[in-house]
Amino acid sequence: MSNLEDRPDELVCDQPATGARGRIEVMTPREVPLGGPRAMTVRRTLPQRERSLIGAWCFLDHYGPDDVADSGGMLVAPHPHTGLQTVSWLFTGEIEHRDSAGHHAMVRPGELNLMTAGHAISHSEVSTPLTTVLHGAQLWVALPASARDVEPTFEHFAPTPVTGQGWEARVFLGSLLGSSSPVSTATPLLGAELLLGAGTELHLDVDPGFEHGVLVDTGIVSVGDVETKQHELAYLPPGSQRLTVEALADARVLLLGGPPFGEAIVMWWNFVGRSHDEIVGFREEWMAQLSDGGYVDGRFGVPTGNALAAIPAPALPNARLRERR
Repeated sequence: MSNLEDRPDELVCDQPATGARGRIEVMTPREVPLGGPRAMTVRRTLPQRERSLIGAWCFLDHYGPDDVADSGGMLVAPHPHTGLQTVSWLFTGEIEHRDSAGHHAMVRPGELNLMTAGHAISHSEVSTPLTTVLHGAQLWVALPASARDVEPTFEHFAPTPVTGQGWEARVFLGSLLGSSSPVSTATPLLGAELLLGAGTELHLDVDPGFEHGVLVDTGIVSVGDVETKQHELAYLPPGSQRLTVEALADARVLLLGGPPFGEAIVMWWNFVGRSHDEIVGFREEWMAQLSDGGYVDGRFGVPTGNALAAIPAPALPNARLRERR
């Protein structure tokens, strides 16, 4: 998914100092329209001023359920990415993905689509004509210095649900509850959807070196005795081997995790880089592909079977983009 804001914030992402061991932070989203008068509105919970990353997870948009007849659905024309992976996870609906590495795939509920931008890629995302309700999450993962210039790739995985008394889980990245995903990532990651019946208390054995985020899609949950309501994101710092989620009402949550990233990144529009000059260069190369009023080949390529006009990059801010370590 593209960040379609006309004036995207400069995001200097550096891990803040962790507070007391076991302290849980609850973050609320801000609403962002995805362009146009009938635009979808997404709830953005990462990044925020208080926290930029959870592990390598650097961007979290959560949307729906949206009636496509009212919202117009998802129509995100070709746009560029560098230095990141996109993680698409749907609850309801269907989205068609096309990218410049030659991949054409459908995003469906309960199935992971992971696109590695690496050196550079462009892609489009369009909800299919039969989709009446669209509901899901779009996440970005920052690539470390060792992997951020790799060739673009694409992976698909449909996890088998694991179940217990009052709960069901789909583990799409990493390992949890005896289930493991075969999808490769450049840094250790955890990603899982949890369905919890009211009154269910789920105790999860987790890596104490990971920090975790619990995004509440529906319902209300208690995360380590801290109440977290619908659309909120609870952050848990590293240090615990056990994470407890209790459903105060029927709930669906996304559990995300990974070790602290340990690298500062500069994230602007759809690019993840390490410096102002890199971001400027990425933008110039993308705009060069659109400079003649068309959409020509270049660093970011052209998505397979594309029939949509590409999205121009917004203007850079007047101030120099900062980086810090």
